[in-house]
Amino acid sequence: MESEGQHRMLIGGVVLVVVVVVLGSFLIFRDKGATMQVTAIPNDLTLTLDGRQVDASGEIKVSSGRHTMVGERRGFQSYSTTFTAESGDEMKLKMYLYANSAEGRDWTRKNPEAERELEAEAGRNFDEGQRRIVARYPIIQQLPHLGRGYKVDYTTSKSDPQNPEALSIRIATYTADGKDNALYWITSNGWNPDALDIIYTTIK
Repeated sequence: MESEGQHRMLIGGVVLVVVVVVLGSFLIFRDKGATMQVTAIPNDLTLTLDGRQVDASGEIKVSSGRHTMVGERRGFQSYSTTFTAESGDEMKLKMYLYANSAEGRDWTRKNPEAERELEAEAGRNFDEGQRRIVARYPIIQQLPHLGRGYKVDYTTSKSDPQNPEALSIRIATYTADGKDNALYWITSNGWNPDALDIIYTTIK
């Protein structure tokens, strides 16, 4: 009997240890989600996370994974962004909408501080966009370039016209050897013509 009781106690102890280990692992490795600090202009816009309305300002909790955030308000252009959150992340999001009607413009006039912040953000976004474009197309720092029988410039992308950060390199030739001269200038500067979206035109 004593042996049987000891056996039961041993089994009970093993089970207890297993439960503690499993529970501890769950508490340690469970998804804590991410924290996102939201700043919104206008401050009364409607903000939805994956189709579910959330607070338009302040701190919100976001589960790990890929999400879509949408900001909307009458009188303003809607904005949508997709992001990926990981457990423990501390994220920041600026949900700034720009007026696209008389109602929206009237709101910004009545809220001058918000209007100044919108203008500053637009400037920051423009500068950041320009840096990305230059990083992607370093050749544009040398454009426009006029050579023997050719001119190299750039324009909106022909293959991806809806992308504001996509460009086409435009080569206008004046002589029979203009194209070869232009391509030589491009390669001699270390750029690969095959990696560029090039538009050729001939001027007679």
